[in-house]
Amino acid sequence: MNWITNFVRPRINSMLGRREVPENLWVKDPETGEMVFHKDLEENQYVIPSSGYHMKIAAKERLKFFFDDGKYEVIENPKVPVDPLKFRDEKRYVDRLKEAKAKTGLEDAILNAAGTIEGLPVIVTVQDFAFMGGSLGMAAGEAIIHAFDTALKRKRPLVLFAASGGARMQEGILSLMQLPRTTVAVDRLKEAGLPYIVVLTNPTTGGVTASYAMLGDVHIAEPGALIGFAGPRVIEQTIREKLPEGFQRAEYLMEHGMVDMVVSRLEMKKTVARLLKLLLKVSEREEQALPEAPPPAVIQPEARHPA
Repeated sequence: MNWITNFVRPRINSMLGRREVPENLWVKDPETGEMVFHKDLEENQYVIPSSGYHMKIAAKERLKFFFDDGKYEVIENPKVPVDPLKFRDEKRYVDRLKEAKAKTGLEDAILNAAGTIEGLPVIVTVQDFAFMGGSLGMAAGEAIIHAFDTALKRKRPLVLFAASGGARMQEGILSLMQLPRTTVAVDRLKEAGLPYIVVLTNPTTGGVTASYAMLGDVHIAEPGALIGFAGPRVIEQTIREKLPEGFQRAEYLMEHGMVDMVVSRLEMKKTVARLLKLLLKVSEREEQALPEAPPPAVIQPEARHPA
């Protein structure tokens, strides 16, 4: 069978001028089942044009759509010890990390960047759910704290896109320690009078929701995003009751005061820029005079104890 597949079929295709068609040319809408051409989906920021369903988006893609002209400076993340607990379940933790790095092209679940949106210099932190479910471990915690430190040094507002299943179990208590540490970083930014805007994407759950993801000056959610501490199934099994329809979804949380607004990804950049200008009290005259900020030099992370 391998001989037919690997040798005979390619020879026949080459003789007949056939070309192999990639399997990922079409993407299925999870809600309606509609098939969408991948180029159309990419041009629409991975939002299904007909239904408005927001697909998951890679961290680098999100930054490209969010920053002016798609240009930004990646801020190097601090180095931390790998696999401090020598954890192993079905696989070794170090092997899971290698797979996640190869899959996403990232060092961990957090990607920090600096750039401008509508001419306003900002620091942006993105959690990539594709990297082990966006789980919060030592490396991610250090990266988030480094983003806040960079925002303080450069005197810039910080925008954080949260997407996570919670703490990283392979790091145990060291993972949970990142919750108070990131909370302190948020407080330091607020004491400096710099805005902190959180964009909650699908899903944002667990300890991340219990810490920095719900401490912003303004909380924006993408449509349909699942936001909460424990998942709906766990809650139903615990309280032995059926939850309301749409429970823990962005629209439900906005109706009940947990989220300030629900904004489409297509309108996110414009909305965040408007909010930041209001929070920074940028006048119309100052707004027109905003220069295009040149990309600054990379700030190297400070050495600190990883825990």
